[in-house]
Parts: sequence; structure tokens; C-alpha cells
Amino acid sequence: MPLRMRVNEKESITVALRRFKKLMERSGIFKELRKRKHYEKPCELRRRAELRKRANIAKAQRKATTGR
Repeated sequence: MPLRMRVNEKESITVALRRFKKLMERSGIFKELRKRKHYEKPCELRRRAELRKRANIAKAQRKATTGR
């Protein structure tokens, strides 16, 4: 998926760079790079997913008890 961004002649480089970074973040490229930086074994992926699921359940329970 190619990303394209036009830079206007009157636009400063800092503004263009900020727009470019936002574009990259929205497209998910940074997330994919972090994910592929180191290999993660399938069992580690499953373990992290399970921990994330438990944390979300605990967070929902805490939120339900506080009434927010």
C-alpha cells in the first residue's frame, strides 16, 4: 500500500514532517515495524494475548464496581 503526501511550496518542513508522521501512524506502519523488530514465538504471542484479555476483564470489573 503506497502512501502519498503532497507538500505545498509554502509549507514549512516541520509542518510537512509532522503531517508525514501522522500519516505513517494512521496507516499502521509504525505498529508493524515495532511488531517485526524482534521475532516472537507463537507461544509468547498467545501468552501476551491471554494476559491482555485478563487485564481487560479486570479493568471492566473495576469500572463496573466504581459505577463509572
